[in-house]
Amino acid sequence: MSVQVSKLASGLTILTDTMDTVETVSLGAWIGVGTRHEAAEVNGIAHLLEHMAFKGTARRSAYDIAQEIEAVGGHLNAYTSRENTAFYAKVLAGDAALAVDIVSDILLNPTFDEDELKRERAVVLQEIGQANDTPDDVVFDRFQEAAYPDQAVGRPVLGTAEIVRGLGRAPLRDYMSRHYGTGSMVMAAAGKIAHEDFVGLAGAAFENLPREAGSAAEPAIYRGGEYRETRDLEQVHILLGFDSVSYLDPDYYTASVFSTLFGGGMSSRLFQEVREKRGLVYSVYSFVAAYRDGGTFGIYAGTGENEAAELVPVICGELAKAAAGVSDEEVVRAKAQLKASILMSLESSGARCEQLAQQFLTHGRPLSLAEVVAKIEAVDAQAVRGFAQRLVAGPPTLASLGPVAKLEPFERLAARFG
Repeated sequence: MSVQVSKLASGLTILTDTMDTVETVSLGAWIGVGTRHEAAEVNGIAHLLEHMAFKGTARRSAYDIAQEIEAVGGHLNAYTSRENTAFYAKVLAGDAALAVDIVSDILLNPTFDEDELKRERAVVLQEIGQANDTPDDVVFDRFQEAAYPDQAVGRPVLGTAEIVRGLGRAPLRDYMSRHYGTGSMVMAAAGKIAHEDFVGLAGAAFENLPREAGSAAEPAIYRGGEYRETRDLEQVHILLGFDSVSYLDPDYYTASVFSTLFGGGMSSRLFQEVREKRGLVYSVYSFVAAYRDGGTFGIYAGTGENEAAELVPVICGELAKAAAGVSDEEVVRAKAQLKASILMSLESSGARCEQLAQQFLTHGRPLSLAEVVAKIEAVDAQAVRGFAQRLVAGPPTLASLGPVAKLEPFERLAARFG
């Protein structure tokens, strides 16, 4: 792996990970702003802006953007998260200049045409409606709101239909001018591209990017609580979670090892106890959701109405067992799974490009593979047990959706922790 970093006089950071064994290049702009940088009255604007970037520039129509990238067999995409927004492309190596030109064009020269905005608002409203019809999407948003009430980090990435309907050109332009600049953006590329070539392409394309210092967000303060909604569904969708660690916390890799051990695969404690031994679920897993200043550890499960009453106490019991102790063998296996996942992802130029950008936005520098592996290897059974003990100290957050009548009261659940 050959990672190089350059910072231009404008303040824009350029990152590359050269891969001589592939014929493609993945590249894009990652901006360190997302849902948690929005005011409550414009919740969803970062996501709508992501959509509108593809809807025409001073030089290209929406059709031109799609046609030009697909004419060379490439693809162009974007996403919005609570902390970041990304616009990226994957093309054959010889078409890198075109990809940089298109990415820079949609970010520097969007027209926000009124007719396109009207149509795209309708598309986003359909996306919100689709998400609301998908219980295992809804339960994650409701969990976030319960864990971080009345905070930007607790609000949904898509926003609400009521707010999105009222978003016009002026707030879009204002949000972009305040948040999209050299202080909050990095340009990253991975694949068959020389660092100096990408620096030249990106530097010229983004020469007029505003020199913005970066965007602060209000702190993420975990509170915990409950959201419970009765719906006529076949399953109860349950998400139980706790306060966890940030990307920058020394225990981040401990949390990742614990999540893998506890609910990360077929050999995990949750899968074996909840699905294999008891047959209570089809799907159950745990996850770590980290931010720059906090995070959550969560457990998702989908179960039948009659099984719901048994499921939550079983999960709580497994957490208590983990807090009492884990074996060295489990930890070794979980670390092997985690390392293999990271190493396998390095075969993809897209994954390497995104990893490079995310690491820089989070840590201010790329992390070497050796450094990451060393941090994983340093995790031992004592550290994992300590993290589990930290979780069960509570308070919990519980979100549930479906035929929830047989779920135990939240007060009884909460009494198991703390």
